[in-house]
Amino acid sequence: MVTATFRFDTTLDTFLPRERRGHTFAVPCARAATVKHMVEALGVPHTEVGPVTLDGRPAPLDELLADGASVHVTAVAPLVLASGDARFVADAHLGGLARFLRMAGFDTIYDNAIDDAAVEAGARDDGRVALTRDRELLKRRGVLRGAYVRALKPEHQLQEVFLRFGLAASMRPFTLCLTCNAPLRTVAKAQVEAQLPPSVRASHAHFLACDVCRGVFWQGSHWRRMRALLDGVAAPTPSAC
Repeated sequence: MVTATFRFDTTLDTFLPRERRGHTFAVPCARAATVKHMVEALGVPHTEVGPVTLDGRPAPLDELLADGASVHVTAVAPLVLASGDARFVADAHLGGLARFLRMAGFDTIYDNAIDDAAVEAGARDDGRVALTRDRELLKRRGVLRGAYVRALKPEHQLQEVFLRFGLAASMRPFTLCLTCNAPLRTVAKAQVEAQLPPSVRASHAHFLACDVCRGVFWQGSHWRRMRALLDGVAAPTPSAC
C-alpha cells in the first residue's frame, strides 16, 4: 500500500462525502493504483474530471501513484461539440431530456428500457456522449465522453447540457422525430389529411412527418411552447444561468 493526498475543486463536491469536501485529505491506495482508479474510487467519474496535477505537474489519469503523491483534481470545463459530435445516448431516467434534445435537432438514443450496458455500448461503439444521473455508469471503461446531469427537471437538464457542450450554435429545431429519433420531412397536407383532427385540418397547412413511426407534426400551441423553450435555452438570461 501507498498513501496519497487528494484535493478536489469545490465544483466536484457533489461527488464526495461531506467530510472530504473543501480540504486536502490522505487515503491509502493499492501499490498499482492509477490516478483514475483512485479518483473514481473516491466518487468522481472520469468524465467529470478536468486537468489533474500530480506533485505540482500536469499528469494523465493513467499515471501510477507513488507513496506520498499529492493530487489536485479540477472539474471538466464546458466545451463546444462540433455538430457531428453532438450525438447522445441517455439513460432510462432521462426520457424528458432525450425528447427535448431530439426536438432541438440532436441525434439522441433513448428507450425507457435501456440498460447501463446499452448506454456504454452507444458511447463506446458509436462515439456518443452518455448522459445520466448515475455516476457509476460514467465510471465504465467504455464511456469515453459523458456527463452527470445534475438538474431534476427536463427543462433545466436541457439547459445544463446546452451549456456543458455549447450546443446553441448547432441546434436544428424540429428536424427529428421526438418519438423515434428519425429525420422528419415536409409533406403535403393531402398526404396526411386522414390523420389530422378536424380542427387541425381546418386551420393548418404545413406539416412534417416521420417515415418510421408515421407521426405527423404541425405548428400548434405545443409547437409554440417548445419553440419558446428552445429559444430560451439557446440564449439564456443571466438569471436562468
